[in-house]
Amino acid sequence: MAERADGRDLVPISGLLSYRLSRTSSAMSRSAALRYRREFDVSLGEWRAIALIAADPTLTLNRLARRAGLDKAQMSRVVSRLTERGLVDRTAGSGRTSQLALTSEGTRVYRGLIAAANERDAEFLAALTPEETATLHGALEKLADLALAVEERERAQPDC
Repeated sequence: MAERADGRDLVPISGLLSYRLSRTSSAMSRSAALRYRREFDVSLGEWRAIALIAADPTLTLNRLARRAGLDKAQMSRVVSRLTERGLVDRTAGSGRTSQLALTSEGTRVYRGLIAAANERDAEFLAALTPEETATLHGALEKLADLALAVEERERAQPDC
């Protein structure tokens, strides 16, 4: 096995923190997607859009896309489907922007979705002790902050 600069063995991909977090997140997302499709007939992207709009009624398409981690074109397709289903309203904003809001039906669906999401969250957290939960929350916050800093550092690097 190869060595790291500090002389220790390199960790295989299965042991890398980013890989393990990604695999866990993907498994959690896949099971959520199955449930939300079955119970509410929405995709995971649609669920995220609905939840983000519910949390911030001032969202535009661009801001929604950034918060959901999708590009504008992907989010536009998601919002179009939600609009066609009568779950989201688009109203003209300043310039070429449009304001997004949940319809009364969208709010009803959101309430069911957020209840299911909270139920799932409680199920996952029940596997941990209160101390482990507190440690996990703190660790995730630190890792998220560091990940953003590393991303900024990487963006500042010149392309080869």
